[in-house]
Amino acid sequence: MNRRILGLALPNIVTNITVPLLGMVDMAIVGHLSANHIGAIAIGSSIFNLIYWNFGFLRMGTSGFTAQAYGAGRTDEAVKVFIRAFAVALAIAALLLILQWPLALLSERVFHGSPEVISLALSYFYIRIWAAPATLGLYAVKGWFIGMQNSRLPMWIAIILNIVNIVCSLIFVMVLNWDIRGVALGTVIAQYSGLAIGLFFVVKRYGNLFREHLNFQLSIFNSKEMLRFFKVNGDIFLRTVCLAAVFTFITAASGRISDQVLAVDALLLQFFTLFSYIMDGFAYAGESLVGRYIGARDPKSLRLSIRLILLWGVILTVVFTALYALFGDWFLRIFSNETAIIASARPYMFWTLIVPICGFAAFLFDGIFVGATASRAMRNTMFLATASFFAVYFGLKALFVENLSEQLWNNILWTAFMVYLTMRGVLQALLLKRSVYSQISTQ
Repeated sequence: MNRRILGLALPNIVTNITVPLLGMVDMAIVGHLSANHIGAIAIGSSIFNLIYWNFGFLRMGTSGFTAQAYGAGRTDEAVKVFIRAFAVALAIAALLLILQWPLALLSERVFHGSPEVISLALSYFYIRIWAAPATLGLYAVKGWFIGMQNSRLPMWIAIILNIVNIVCSLIFVMVLNWDIRGVALGTVIAQYSGLAIGLFFVVKRYGNLFREHLNFQLSIFNSKEMLRFFKVNGDIFLRTVCLAAVFTFITAASGRISDQVLAVDALLLQFFTLFSYIMDGFAYAGESLVGRYIGARDPKSLRLSIRLILLWGVILTVVFTALYALFGDWFLRIFSNETAIIASARPYMFWTLIVPICGFAAFLFDGIFVGATASRAMRNTMFLATASFFAVYFGLKALFVENLSEQLWNNILWTAFMVYLTMRGVLQALLLKRSVYSQISTQ
């Protein structure tokens, strides 16, 4: 079982690690321009996190449904899942393009920063928004590959996509001097390159499967299956709204404290992002295996896969805590050469050691619950965790309002974030038996 977990997890880790590495490269490129550019990238990225995270169900829901169809030997249903997810992805992307101007106006009201920072962030937004069809289409493609127990194809897609992105961004910014607009344009070009490669792999690897089962009868979009599709994905959508709200609030609150804190927290969140994407490699393995064993009605393999995935999470938590303790300052210098920002970040570096401990269970249980399509439990635990985040933040802020220094204010923000991560993992652990194991009779 460990070999099977690693066979799925390691390619997913390579896939996922390219995402934070890409963000780190973007941060490193603009981080050597000015502190305003760091803040603008932080805000611009948060805008798209707020948008795209809300549609993460296109990947997660697709993965869970596909894995269960695969485990049950229903390849015809797996094909239908892909068509449903991809059609919904393109429809949502078209809506985002139509609404880009209102979204930009809303973003101006949500995020705080100096006029120059906001102006740079919106320049980034108006270019990168045109990648929406490719970005959301890739969600469906990636989720489908994971559900089909194939983590190698998403890995190659991500590697090629990110090489294109990095090369384009470096040329546009360093050679052509297109500033933050060059970073945004590099992302657009890379996303469409990735979608083209993904669809090529779908046709090349699974073309016979589609030719055998695909037809354009209304059965693909029959009301019963579409209702189930939207019910599960609706729960995941609401769960992801909460996720996006927390991270958007963190960036917005950092900007309210000061532009300096906004830049510092943007750098520190890179540590969280790196760890989360590594851990998500095992979460995606959980999606594949849990869905497969539920579909195959195999309780013994289901329990074993979950126990081993959690064990790997503990091991990685120890490793990353040690790495951040030993090399945290070195990581900071990769992201920026601004000595003032690095000096301002050092008093908060202890939070990077706490993140792996508080966050690992939340990431892994997300994958396990996605594979089980236990969307209602995911939604409810996220509601409670999000409520705890805001309760702790506003409660502590009110308690220390008379002595609220900049450093204390930011520490309150990070304390609320750690409570939020911990609550997610603890609550899902308590619901594991009822929401996941109960789907298979152990008799």
